[in-house]
Amino acid sequence: MNDFGTWVIVVVAFGAAALVYRLKALKKRKENEKWNTPAEPVFSPRVPPKPLVVSAPPPDPSPPYDPNDNAGEAPADAVRLGAAYVVDGDTIVVQKTQIRLFGVDAPEMNHPFGKKAKWALVRLCKGHKVRAELISQDAHGRTVARCYLPDGRDLSAEMVMLGLAIDWPKYSGGVYAALETPDARKKMWLADARQKGRMHVWEAFDARQGANGS
Repeated sequence: MNDFGTWVIVVVAFGAAALVYRLKALKKRKENEKWNTPAEPVFSPRVPPKPLVVSAPPPDPSPPYDPNDNAGEAPADAVRLGAAYVVDGDTIVVQKTQIRLFGVDAPEMNHPFGKKAKWALVRLCKGHKVRAELISQDAHGRTVARCYLPDGRDLSAEMVMLGLAIDWPKYSGGVYAALETPDARKKMWLADARQKGRMHVWEAFDARQGANGS
């Protein structure tokens, strides 16, 4: 092979090598561009976000019913009939109306026998529609009512006979006094003190509870 032939082979080989190098460089650049390019978004039908459900805060508890705080007679539609939600031993809610049982006084929930009185009233009302015949309404919109079970039993009388409420003669006229159990006023000494206007007894009891952290 002469010098010319050798030169041609060298040139061709060099050109081929350069072409291969350029092709590899171009391929590598395309691969880099592919990986560095943000992915195309995947489009899907727009689904509106679910609304955030926030539970409403419970209403502020109203002060205990005060029979002296009487704002007037019961409303014209003076009967409520339905399932009863029991608040405590002498307070229920029927058809969104808070009702105080007529003529009796049961212990508050934080007083001795308070929880027992509540659950006794729960057992009486469970599974029944209570008929509440409204008598009067206080300034906070709560009512006093004579409340009856479907068989005619008076809830006030039932609670007194169970020994978990006492008659309040100032408002009942003494109709439930004869139904009180012998130890009722001893057990419910705080309710008895309230009826007699001795609220300092309540205050002393509440102060002791506060000091004990209960």
